[in-house]
Amino acid sequence: MKREIQIARQRKRRALRVRNRLKHDASRPRLSVFRSRRNFYAQIIDDGTGRTLAAAGTREKQLREEIGYGGNKTAAAAVGKEIARRAMASGVGEVVFDRREYKYHGRVAALADAAREAGLVF
Repeated sequence: MKREIQIARQRKRRALRVRNRLKHDASRPRLSVFRSRRNFYAQIIDDGTGRTLAAAGTREKQLREEIGYGGNKTAAAAVGKEIARRAMASGVGEVVFDRREYKYHGRVAALADAAREAGLVF
């Protein structure tokens, strides 16, 4: 129990540290990711107005039919391509990448690489 509380505190501190670094670059929208064991989500958020400009996730019917299981790198890459497409459609071409408390590795890196390949700049 004590170890679980310590891990939760570390994750929260890590997420706040990453977010505070990104606040200095508030001129661009933020691409925020969330991953669970079975699904993967991404949002592009304008912190100046507090609005979500674009969002994509593996629970959407269109992506679910395309990928099947939502908790692997293939699914994360599909979400990356979709979020980049939606961002371009809403007029956003340049963002900062908010990885939250997750390491830039595996599914998080797959999403970032796919978004870059689809034309999003960060």
